[in-house]
Amino acid sequence: MIARKVAAGIALLALVGSAARAELDVPYVPTPQVVVDEMLRVGVAGPQDYVIDLGSGDGRILITAARKFGARGHGVELDDDLLAQSNENARLAGVADRVEFRKEDLFQTDLSRATFITMYLIPRVNARVLPRLEALAPGTRIVSHDFDLEGWRPDAKTTIRKNIFLWIVPARVEGRWRTHLALPGGDRDLVLEFRQSHQDVDGIVHGGERLAQVWQPALAGERFRFTIIDDRKREDEASLYIDARVRGNVMEGEMRRGVGADAVRVPWRAERVSP
Repeated sequence: MIARKVAAGIALLALVGSAARAELDVPYVPTPQVVVDEMLRVGVAGPQDYVIDLGSGDGRILITAARKFGARGHGVELDDDLLAQSNENARLAGVADRVEFRKEDLFQTDLSRATFITMYLIPRVNARVLPRLEALAPGTRIVSHDFDLEGWRPDAKTTIRKNIFLWIVPARVEGRWRTHLALPGGDRDLVLEFRQSHQDVDGIVHGGERLAQVWQPALAGERFRFTIIDDRKREDEASLYIDARVRGNVMEGEMRRGVGADAVRVPWRAERVSP
């Protein structure tokens, strides 16, 4: 009878342990060190970065970010054994003053400080965390090992043993923007109208006799580059190359008219007038 009770107790403990493990959304699988290095290289980690590792496991990604790239940050993990291991690994690597590991839910943890997010999650978890990643500050880099973010085209992808995806959170440029252009032969007022899906943008120009196209729009974080054509005189057409930073409802930067010896550079600004 005693043996049966002991066996039943062991079985109950095993079930409790299994249930606790089931609460973890992602099984722990260590990321190979060469993949860790590539994740941080692709995202251009550096001393200016605060890295948050979602599902930090034994801490190797964050410890590498601190030791090899000079970054700071913290890891988010639910497994107590892995938390203890990662904090000890940070101490042994001499970076415990720059990184820490916290028992937190990755769906609840504060991400606002992050300039760089790393993760090795699974597709259903990526789908759940996606809205939180989309809401991060423009310019924040997100690097994922193995699994992408469905519906969001990566800005870069490399393969070192496994796929590595990079996204740069884009500024919001969708809407109508008014700009005043100082051009040879007279100033010109235009309205630029952009549509946006993440970093993919297209646009049209209002202000002439007909609508015109925005050419080669490229959005990376806060930096937005595109080209429109000064076509008021057919014999004197020229491309207007705009390179700006987006800060809320204002874009500011430089406009270059023409190329080579004919190029003229002037400051440029636009303000959003409607969403």
